[in-house]
Amino acid sequence: MRQPKIKQLVILPALLTLSACASVSGYRPVVDTHNDPNAYRLNQDMSECEQLATEASGGILKESATGAAVGGLIGGGGGAAGGAVFGNAGKGAAIGAAVGVIGGAAKQGLEANNRYKLAYNTCLRNRGHNVIN
Repeated sequence: MRQPKIKQLVILPALLTLSACASVSGYRPVVDTHNDPNAYRLNQDMSECEQLATEASGGILKESATGAAVGGLIGGGGGAAGGAVFGNAGKGAAIGAAVGVIGGAAKQGLEANNRYKLAYNTCLRNRGHNVIN
């Protein structure tokens, strides 16, 4: 009976973190079209820059999943070592893995999101638009 609880401890936070990170990618920069000679192309440029930014960032969901996997492995190993010192390596591994999954996914997801925003804004600026944020 204890193993399903440990799996839930690891899987549920990972899924919540991944879904939260995936929703962040709905970013759309604010562009000032005043005195913008390319304003007529803004919708097309935004669409194209959005695709380029997704490619440049590596994909937020994919990066979050990678971070979760690596974080879970590292956290599980560290937690097992710490748990062994206190007499329960299995419990330590489960707790360490859960913490690692959440931390790894969040870190990778935020980094991918920042790369996405930077690539999006840079693309629009390179096409002559005045990006506010």
